[in-house]
Amino acid sequence: MSMMKEFKEFAMRGNVVDMAVGIVIGGAFGKIVSSFVKDVIMPPIGILLGGVNFSNLAITLKDAAGKTPAVVIKYGVFINTVIDFLIVALAIFMVIKAMNSLKKKEESAPEPEPKPSREEVLLTEIRDVLKAGAGRP
Repeated sequence: MSMMKEFKEFAMRGNVVDMAVGIVIGGAFGKIVSSFVKDVIMPPIGILLGGVNFSNLAITLKDAAGKTPAVVIKYGVFINTVIDFLIVALAIFMVIKAMNSLKKKEESAPEPEPKPSREEVLLTEIRDVLKAGAGRP
């Protein structure tokens, strides 16, 4: 089997398309969460901590010299990223928890008993008639 044919079979599976859609939506969701953390959550936290802007928190290891930029550890940006991750993880957890509860409800719902076929109904009637007649002398 040629490599191109194998790739085509792989790419055309439903799971791959679903995964691609999930990745695109996940990327967009990540941007929304990043903006939410950076622009909504961190400013009030910064005010509570004395007017600190977390994205500006850094440790300078070596100052800039001429055209050489400064060597900086930006731990404030790291804090923002960790909070982004925690919010995304919480959101995914809630979605998965909701899906699992729906799946449990679906599994626990009793399936209705199928109606007996016409033949089964007739055979049951015949059996009942025979039982009623068997008690006669």
